[in-house]
Amino acid sequence: MDLSTILRPEAVRVISAATSKKRLLQDFGDLAASAYGLDAVKVVTALQERESLGPTGVGNGVALPHARLDGIDSVKGAFILLEKPIEFNAVDRQPVDVAFALFAPHDAGVDHLKALAQVSRRLRESSVCAKLRANPETATLYTILTEADAMQAA
Repeated sequence: MDLSTILRPEAVRVISAATSKKRLLQDFGDLAASAYGLDAVKVVTALQERESLGPTGVGNGVALPHARLDGIDSVKGAFILLEKPIEFNAVDRQPVDVAFALFAPHDAGVDHLKALAQVSRRLRESSVCAKLRANPETATLYTILTEADAMQAA
């Protein structure tokens, strides 16, 4: 599964004003609404419910919030780069500044897990995260996130 199939360029954003995990999840709700037409309140509620099961901060400044939603037909992604890291209760207790959210249909099954694994692999690469942090332009961020897909296809 290529990230370019689940992430639209308009679902990539740089945010300077997020001050908490709750605010970041609200920003993801707003981004999902504008990029995919999803209900922002439902997105935020679903993300918060998933976070209550355990934090999705995976370490090294990266968070992968995800949730299953009604009313969508495929896995969709959204990416936020934070200008200032925030506390996220990550496994390594480090603040988060790179966040990739996934939204999946309730019946997505293995597609949701494949997407989560793909995003996790991409953001586990320290060179990718370094490029993301050094390039706070949304078009460039989208390219960095999806460039390995293009290289594998070639």
